[in-house]
Amino acid sequence: MELHFECTQCGRCCHDLRLTLSVAEACAWAGRGHQVDLLTEAWPWPDDGASSDAGMAWRKATSFAVRVGDVPFRINLRLVARHEGACPHLLPDMRCGNYEARPRICRIYPLESRPFEAVEPVRRKCPPEAWHDDLPLLERDGEPSDSAAGEVLAAHRQAMIDDVPVKARLASALGFAETAFAGEGMAVCEVAPLALLTVVEEVSSGRWDVAQGWAIVTNRTSTAQMLANLDCPVRLVSAGPAYLPAFADEA
Repeated sequence: MELHFECTQCGRCCHDLRLTLSVAEACAWAGRGHQVDLLTEAWPWPDDGASSDAGMAWRKATSFAVRVGDVPFRINLRLVARHEGACPHLLPDMRCGNYEARPRICRIYPLESRPFEAVEPVRRKCPPEAWHDDLPLLERDGEPSDSAAGEVLAAHRQAMIDDVPVKARLASALGFAETAFAGEGMAVCEVAPLALLTVVEEVSSGRWDVAQGWAIVTNRTSTAQMLANLDCPVRLVSAGPAYLPAFADEA
């Protein structure tokens, strides 16, 4: 299967986004005074052995093990650049003012950052005219057609694996130990840029352990009841800055 694409420089992908960053990219972003949030989701993970399923292997490689009550979970923690409205680097003519130092996630767009996920044009902010069979080839059978883009994509994915230990200690150092249930939303921890830089420097030396006393936050009463029946610490919340739901609040 072939997918063709050409950027129209509409600037839509530079507005109102949360961009997944490596630890180094997050420090660079925060170092310019811009906001970086921590987002978490978690999967119950009773079997910590190797998986023959490539998707599950990726999920394990990009997460760390914790316990929620007596139940084993794995936490996926993302560092994301958050900007409401236009990106602080977006110029009036829709060009990037940080082009040479822009994060990998920007360099690969609209390619899919997660392996085993197909690019779906309807889920991208690009206008319909950016997608047409007469335009340059973007990917074939799920693989980037441009080798340079493929290298950047591979580096982004490898960073998601390599950064896991630092991100786990970062959550501990910040006292952030709440997570959404995977597929239902994301729990959010907002950190001031300077504070993030200070804590990343501390945890990069390995002086912090991974916290084990995590709790689940959810806006669904059915999920809260299920977890409570398993004696898992759980808190019912509403959609807002600290919780980005995939579903409407459940009464």
